[in-house]
Amino acid sequence: MKKTIIVATFVTLTTLVGFSPFAHADNVPCEDMLKTLTETMATAKLNPADLKSVNDLKAKAEERCTAEDDKRSDGFVTDAMKIMGK
Repeated sequence: MKKTIIVATFVTLTTLVGFSPFAHADNVPCEDMLKTLTETMATAKLNPADLKSVNDLKAKAEERCTAEDDKRSDGFVTDAMKIMGK
C-alpha cells in the first residue's frame, strides 16, 4: 500500500512540475533528424516538384533548428520524410 501511495505521489508531483522521468523516444535532437533527412535525400528518387518541396522543408527545418526551435524543425523534417515515403 505504501509503495502505491509513493508512486502515485511521484507521478502527481512530476506532472505538476512538468518533469517526466519517462522520456519519449520521439524526442530526437533536430540536428540528428536533419542528418537523417540529408542521408535519405541522397538515395531518394524524387520528381522535380517533390525535390523542390523537400528542399524547401529542409531549409525551413535548418532555420528553425538554428533558432533552437526543435519542435518546429522536427515537424518540417517529418513532412519532408513523408513526401519521400519514409
